[in-house]
Amino acid sequence: MSNTLPPKTCTIERMVTHEGDVKLVIEGKKLATRRNGRYADPGEPFELAGKKFVVTDVYRQTLGEMTDQHAQAEGYENMEAYKNHILSLHEGMPFLPHMRVWVHEFKEVE
Repeated sequence: MSNTLPPKTCTIERMVTHEGDVKLVIEGKKLATRRNGRYADPGEPFELAGKKFVVTDVYRQTLGEMTDQHAQAEGYENMEAYKNHILSLHEGMPFLPHMRVWVHEFKEVE
């Protein structure tokens, strides 16, 4: 099994752009984000509102594999809250357990 990731489909600057999500990251409540494409490489730095962060891991996951703990890393109380947030952003999108997404985990750095 190879640890080589495919090419990025977007830039890291587009990884966390929703105002509410940016606020959660700045407050230290959001430590991961899920996207349809791959936006960053492990070790890649980024900045939000003057704070510096680094991507710690990037991997694939299905929405059905998500747990309340994953939702909490996204900044939400539980899976239901996370699902409601995602569906509010993407009107008409079904939340399908087999849908594969890219998980980008990150942490603040000094």
